[in-house]
Amino acid sequence: MAGPLRQLSDHGVSIWLDHLSRERLTGDGLATAIRDQEVVGVTTNPSIFHQAIAGGTTAYDDDLRDLALRGVTAEEAVRTLTTADVRAAADLLRPVYQRTDGHDGRISLEVDPRFAHDTEATLAEARHLWWTVDRPNLLIKIPATPAGLPAISAAIAEGISVNVTLIFSIDRYRAVADAYLTGLEAALDDGRDLSTIESVASFFVSRMDTEVDPRLEKIGSARALELRGEAGLANARLAFRAHEEIVRSPRWQALRAAGANVQRMLWTSTSTKNPAYPDTLYVGGLVTPGTVNTLPPQTLGAVADHGDVPTETVRGNYEHAARVLAGLAELGIDYDEVVQLLEDQGVRAFEEAWASLLESVEASLDRLPRASKTR
Repeated sequence: MAGPLRQLSDHGVSIWLDHLSRERLTGDGLATAIRDQEVVGVTTNPSIFHQAIAGGTTAYDDDLRDLALRGVTAEEAVRTLTTADVRAAADLLRPVYQRTDGHDGRISLEVDPRFAHDTEATLAEARHLWWTVDRPNLLIKIPATPAGLPAISAAIAEGISVNVTLIFSIDRYRAVADAYLTGLEAALDDGRDLSTIESVASFFVSRMDTEVDPRLEKIGSARALELRGEAGLANARLAFRAHEEIVRSPRWQALRAAGANVQRMLWTSTSTKNPAYPDTLYVGGLVTPGTVNTLPPQTLGAVADHGDVPTETVRGNYEHAARVLAGLAELGIDYDEVVQLLEDQGVRAFEEAWASLLESVEASLDRLPRASKTR
């Protein structure tokens, strides 16, 4: 009998690992995950790289020594280290990429989070990372902020595959889908092969419950307490309903006929933050074909060990999901305020992780010998 990870894959959910480090690359961690745990992609973010590089490891010491001798800045060093890891992961995933005709076997690398509110800088960074990594199975992560949306369209128009991140609301997801279609239309007008362009829309799940549950507990009524742990799944399911509406539209159908790939929904923030909830809640609750679920290592292990994987848990739950969000509104919880707060927190958290990583690398470079410069 197939294990839970295989069942999840058989149900049409692509499993991507939400983690990357030098140890995972130089050991057999990523290779084993690909071979034995149904992993067909990898995602990274500034927090993951901060943990990997500044977390007390010695795996980067030789590279840091060389970078110090070259007299590079901390920013150049960080980009050198992160793009090297992403390039190595892309090469490990290349057989999956080829086997799946480019839909999976993908590795994501995020633009500098300090550019989240700067369209032109985000696009410039996307171009630079795309050129630097130079792998066809790369996805450039661009945040779904108002400034990020036109950068997404422009990157897609130039043939850069994009993972749109930090999506918390259904309306923002619709705007992301529109940005993708706009980019595809521009690429088509420019004569590009649309079949070479891929995109995923990363919709954050568990953080919704992390923010909403304390508000429900403060209200304290029986109805409020019943809704704990429901908002994250309901929000994601209704976003998928919006996705289905978009792919039925004449606009998308025309692009599909021209060879375009659908922008898949990717469930992220899928680790359970509340220990009272099942540790596989946001995996088993979001099973539907044609989606991606990106799992941190502990959640991947939990699913492998004791995951319950139904065949479908999204499409049949739209009415219940709508009742959940309606119930929150009736209790006075402002959906728009919650999702905007989550976006602001997400951008700030990645900015802080990136700043901490730069500080740590700069301190490491300062402790190492520098080359003497002679004329």
